Amino acid sequence: MCAHVLVAEDDEMQAELIRRSLLAEGHTATVVHDGAAALEAAKRLAPDLVVLDLMLPVIDGFGVCRVLRGGDQDVPVVMLTARSEEDDVLLGLELGADDYMTKPYSPRELMARIRTVLRRSGRAVGVREEPVVRAAGLSVDPERYEVRCDGEPVECTPAEFQILLAMAGEPERVFTRRQLLQCTRGFDRASTERAVDVHIMNLRKKIEADPRRPVRLLTVFGVGYKLSGGRP
Repeated sequence: MCAHVLVAEDDEMQAELIRRSLLAEGHTATVVHDGAAALEAAKRLAPDLVVLDLMLPVIDGFGVCRVLRGGDQDVPVVMLTARSEEDDVLLGLELGADDYMTKPYSPRELMARIRTVLRRSGRAVGVREEPVVRAAGLSVDPERYEVRCDGEPVECTPAEFQILLAMAGEPERVFTRRQLLQCTRGFDRASTERAVDVHIMNLRKKIEADPRRPVRLLTVFGVGYKLSGGRP
């Protein structure tokens, strides 16, 4: 994957469209729907980029950007808004937003803007050390390409590693097969949605005490899979 992107958008349909577009680009994404949740997630996850809606509840996008820029985080910010007044655009840029798009916008253009900002900031994978992701007794280290389960090393294929990294980044979230398939793009080009089941089966053999009765990597029937256990 290229980057982990935090999406702060109160419109759930818009947020889902952005998330799917990011997955298709090879990124991972965390979605929140208000400004307070955005600040908490930014502090906890240290994302590579924030897509920030201006009209968020609780704390608006200007307030979120002001806090992000007032702290020690240097995360790039792409602002989104339905308001196109020049003063709003200028204020967003003065607060430190790296780019600014008004609604309605093309998802393809947004992804192009994100690619440009990531390149400019040096936040693409391989450029900086990424934080170790921990959940459900697992630690996934993108920099060292290592997985540990209860402290013991686990050998994973590249596709398995990307699936675990995505799921550990959002424990308890249910991923569809298609979403998990997107995580393997570039590593498992010939894969199909059914191949995701094979990856999950192989991962269970590696991280479950009894693969036939999993307690970490769970099936959500009719939907997909989730990593259960939460963060330490």
